[in-house]
Amino acid sequence: MRDRWRAIETVPAVRTGLFVLGLLLMLISPALGVLPGPGGIIVFGAGLGLTLKYSSWAKRQYAIFKRKHPNKGRWADWGLRRPSAKRREEQRKLREAEAGALDD
Repeated sequence: MRDRWRAIETVPAVRTGLFVLGLLLMLISPALGVLPGPGGIIVFGAGLGLTLKYSSWAKRQYAIFKRKHPNKGRWADWGLRRPSAKRREEQRKLREAEAGALDD
């Protein structure tokens, strides 16, 4: 099943459709935000995930955002459960531990 999905998502029309779906989810999330519960946040996260996965332009914009706002970018990566964020966080903690050991 996973191999079939990977074959399907290489089709440009499917990638474009999933990108547009991600944009639509992000656009409707404020409307869902007025309802009780965390629905708007979850829908926005799902839309952002789809958008980042299927758009090179969105990935570049996200990287620019993270450079300008590193703390917000770290939170966004944590929320999206990105493997690269986990790796960077482990490296950051290791650097801090080494710096603390040198200070002692």
